[in-house]
Amino acid sequence: MAKSDREQLKAWIDEDRDTLVAFLRAFVRCKGPNPPGDTRSTADFLTGELEARGLDYRIISPHPEMPNIVATFEAGQPGKHLVLNGHIDVFPVADDGLGWTRDPWGGELVDGKVYGRGAADMKCGTSASIWTYIYLSRIKDRLKGRLTLTAVSDEETFGPYGARYLMEHHPEVHGDALLNGEPSSPFSVRFGEKGPLWLEFTVRTAGAHGAYTHATASATKIAMALAARLEDVTAIEPELSDNIMRGIDAGRATMDRAMGKGAGDIVDKVTLNIGTIKGGVKVNMVPSSAVFETDIRLPLGVTRERVLAEVEKILKGFPDATVKETNCNLPSWVDPGCDIIEIVQSTVQELRGFRPTPIVSLGGTDARLWRYRNIPTCVYGPFPNGMGSHDEHVDVEEFLHIVRTHVLASYDYMTR
Repeated sequence: MAKSDREQLKAWIDEDRDTLVAFLRAFVRCKGPNPPGDTRSTADFLTGELEARGLDYRIISPHPEMPNIVATFEAGQPGKHLVLNGHIDVFPVADDGLGWTRDPWGGELVDGKVYGRGAADMKCGTSASIWTYIYLSRIKDRLKGRLTLTAVSDEETFGPYGARYLMEHHPEVHGDALLNGEPSSPFSVRFGEKGPLWLEFTVRTAGAHGAYTHATASATKIAMALAARLEDVTAIEPELSDNIMRGIDAGRATMDRAMGKGAGDIVDKVTLNIGTIKGGVKVNMVPSSAVFETDIRLPLGVTRERVLAEVEKILKGFPDATVKETNCNLPSWVDPGCDIIEIVQSTVQELRGFRPTPIVSLGGTDARLWRYRNIPTCVYGPFPNGMGSHDEHVDVEEFLHIVRTHVLASYDYMTR
């Protein structure tokens, strides 16, 4: 008896196990740290894989060093439009790899795990998107609707040249639903995320010789005091509907499992991180200037305006300080019972015997751009092991599970 298309998809993934792992390792070896954000060699690697399989694509590159890959096929019958999204830039590696026990750019396979910057965030998930597109293109005549692949640059700094550019200038990538493979853990699906509000504070004073502390206030001391007072913003309470609050409460334990103990406690809290601080010129001079940057995360139910009003109130006590907003992406969410989330949950139930819990992410992703347009969106990816830190890695079996889930869930979406 001939295999069904669904059975054939499973068989292809099993047959291609070694190929898929080799692909991920080679993908990790493609450097694309952002900043600075040059992903041209990474894009060349991915387009080479598409070309080798006879698949057409477009390069949309508003920045010459940050190409975006877009590929689309029409299925054999009318239906909905599913968009696959993943980014190809990664966090930088700090201090020449200090703290890493493996080559950050080596893609080493050790004890069933692939190591390297971007392995979890998010070359595992982007690989799942690419291979979903490759596999489903083989049976496109028997599917419904349209499938679009977007492999984008400029995500790690919320920059304007990646998915933001596509969403603003190429509405053909909007679609009817989005599937994204950012790190989430196999036990959770993300229906929303907190939003970053980045503020830069500058303190200026007269400055003086280091022995003449009577002559002027210290810009660095004022900056440190101001940074401490900014903790007041974390007391702002969210205003949420009962059903969204129940959804957040139901996911707290899963958030701890996915993002580490304590994640569930802060998902509905405003958080403050002092990301950088610079001040002074020389140890024996009273500093005349200091600058520090804050990353304030807005939970669902807290507006930018409420936080800025609290900041302005705090600044009244620091006349030597000014503030500038450098970035803001508001929190976003969709109905946790939307069709693409339900399909992914059912697929995982079939493959692994459990149903992943809908949760809200602490970090930001490009998925927010689709949520802003009320497009049903699901984020399902691996554990964030070492994400933004050292020894980033993904378990091979987990990687293969993410690929299977994306392929089969996309198939189910395009055959309903």
